[in-house]
Formats: sequence, structure tokens, C-alpha cells
Amino acid sequence: MTTFICSPGEKISGNIRVPGDKSISHRSIILSSIAAGVSHISGFLQGEDSLNTISAFQQMGVDIERDEDRVRVDGVGLHGLSAPAGDLEMGNSGTAMRLMLGLLAGQDFDSRLTGDQSLSSRPMLRVIEPLQTMGALIESEAGGRAPLQVRANQGLHAIEYDMPVASAQVKSCLLLAGLYADGETVVYEPAPTRDHSERMLRAYGCDVVSRGAEIRLRSGQQLLACDVEVPADISSAAFFMVAASIATGSDITLQHVGVNPTRTGVIDILKLMGASLELHNRRDIGGEPVADIRVRSAPLTGIDIPSELVPLAIDEFPVLFVAAACAEGSTRLSGAEELRVKESDRIQVMADGLTELGIAAQVKQDGIVVEGGRIGGGSVESHGDHRIAMAFSIASLRAEGVIRINDCANVNTSFPGFAELAQQAGIRIQIGDANL
Repeated sequence: MTTFICSPGEKISGNIRVPGDKSISHRSIILSSIAAGVSHISGFLQGEDSLNTISAFQQMGVDIERDEDRVRVDGVGLHGLSAPAGDLEMGNSGTAMRLMLGLLAGQDFDSRLTGDQSLSSRPMLRVIEPLQTMGALIESEAGGRAPLQVRANQGLHAIEYDMPVASAQVKSCLLLAGLYADGETVVYEPAPTRDHSERMLRAYGCDVVSRGAEIRLRSGQQLLACDVEVPADISSAAFFMVAASIATGSDITLQHVGVNPTRTGVIDILKLMGASLELHNRRDIGGEPVADIRVRSAPLTGIDIPSELVPLAIDEFPVLFVAAACAEGSTRLSGAEELRVKESDRIQVMADGLTELGIAAQVKQDGIVVEGGRIGGGSVESHGDHRIAMAFSIASLRAEGVIRINDCANVNTSFPGFAELAQQAGIRIQIGDANL
């Protein structure tokens, strides 16, 4: 079991580029595999979850070659996938499992999706139920949990679906199933969510119409291969944004970061707290906006996080809670029930860890109240959640003692090389063995 041992730090500095965007990496493999022709992907995230997605499509007959972060995919077209010989292992990735479920619902063969212990405990009914309404045949464990058995498509039909909870994964799942359904699939989202699927479907030649909260896709559209450049992941960059903000004297530039407006909630929240962030060299890469982000240290103030920013920063809240712990006053979050069904219950797990380090954190059913204060040393549990582990390593920059973070192996699912890059920037992190 991997442990991070983080000593109190001073400042971070330099120009760094974090790994490729996890969400876009998953989607690039999925769409390239069912497109006609050869697609080339650069900047691909070499994390365990993304590599599992490659393996799944190789099992379904897609010729995929990878040379570090460059991937060549010889797509088989919309109806060219073949039955896998065994289970399709999704590891720790809820994104991969939910999106794959939509795709597999439209195939003419049986398949079975599995995941690790964490993924097998996460709710899948939010995608199973609308897919069943479309005619999909899906069997699950109690409560809609994995492993998931998907039976051969007997004929999907399009639906209009009003999502009860804002979720890009649900939306993307239904759009993928909609490619194989009879008619036009329409999804209504209660709040804006990341739109990587819509943008990438258009890049592959698919007509997706977005009007406000409404997204429409006609079935049967053929995808055509294209080249994809994956920007640096803003969710990974967020750790260094907070690090530079809370550590006096810090000045860091994060290069080539994806700044899709459906993902920039972390920037907006940090700015509301008083952070010094500047976006430079803005450009558009393959339909996705990209920029270099310069962050300098600044005194932070606690805020009530606006509800409209919650779905735009849902993956970044663990490290935002660390920013809140270093801010003057209280930071309040509500309307974030989604955090309880991630890789861990991120509200409770972060509250437990902050409390262990001497920070007052009051748990609410749909959020948390964090009181800024002095961060002490101690031992915290990540519960195998990569974002929890990385968040507490950032807290060490303001800690008064060593922070020991247990169960950190899953950091490699989203951010391979995190500890090494953090060390280069100035964070005092060592990798240890929990048994020593």
C-alpha cells in the first residue's frame, strides 16, 4: 500500500505541464474506435483508467497502437466492434464504465463490464434506468452496481430524457446509445455540465445540436476519423493552482491547460476567494479552448460557493477544501450531493482528514462548511481516492508538521508521475510503504 509522506513546504515555482485530460482521453479512444478510418491522438493520458479503455476496445477488435502519449486508432466504424472474449475491466473509472455502458447497449453482442472495489460500489442506476427505457437489456448487482451484464441489442429507440441530476457522464452515455437508437435522442440537463462529448462528436463529423439545456442527436450518423490533441487536464492543474495560491512567494505557470467553460469552475471559485490567476496565450485546439495559467500566491478569503459553479468544479472540490482551510473565515458548499458517490464519499473523507489536521469542518448532507485555520501534522486516510490523496499533499505546504497520507496507489489512475512533478515544483513529498 503506497503512502505519501509530505513535509511542511515553503513555495512552488516554475513552468509545468500536467498530464492530458482524463475525460477527453477516454472519449478520444471511444469515438476513434467507432469512427471510419485512422485517428491519431496526441497528449493522451497514460493513467491506468485511460489504458483500461484502450484495452477494452482492443478486446473488441480495434487495432490500437500506443507510443507513450501518442495513440493510433484504426477505427472499425459504427457497427464494426466484435464480441470480447472476456470481461471489460474499467478499473477505477466511473466515466469509462458509464460511457461504455451507453455504447455497449447498442451492440449486437453480449458484454460484461467490471471494475475495482471502489467502482463496484458506485451507483449505476442513473444510466441503467434511462438506457432500459431506450430498450437496453442490462443486468446488475443489487442497487444497480457492477459488474454489469449488457445483452445484445434487440433494437434501441430514442427517448427524450430530463436528467434529474446534472451529470456529463449520464448525458454522454445517452448520446452514445443514441447513435444506435431509432430516431432522435434528446437530453435536457438541469445545469450546464462538461460538453467534451458534444464537441468531440462534432469533430468526428456527427451533428449534435445544443440549445441551452437541450442536446439533440440523430441516430445512425457515421463518424469519420480525425486527429485529436488532448490538452492538459484542468482537474490535475487545480492541485498546483491551489498550491501556488496558499504558499507564500509562489509563482507558477501551468502550460497548455484545457479551459473549456464547462470545466473552469475551479478558476472562478479561486478568483472569488481572492486568488491571483491569469490566463495567457489563449488558443483553440481541436475544438477545445486552451490557455497557459499563471498563479501567484495571494491571501484567500472564505466564501459561499455559488450553486451554479458546483457542477463546473465537481472534481476539484477536494483540493478546493484545502484552499478553504487556508482562507480567512468560513467557506460553505451546498448542492454537492454528487461528491458522496465519487471514488469515495469526498465530503466525509475530506472532513475527516481536515479534522485530523486541526481544521474545523462541519459536514452537511449536500455539502460542507470549512473554517480557515492552522493546519497541523498527522495521518489521514485517502480511502483509495486519488484526488483525496493529492489534495492532502498540497495541504502540506501550509502544515506545521508532517502529513502522512495512506492508500495513495490510485493516484496513477488520473495523474501518473504526480509525486515527481510535485517535487520538481517544490512540494516536499516522498513515497513510502505503509508496511514500513
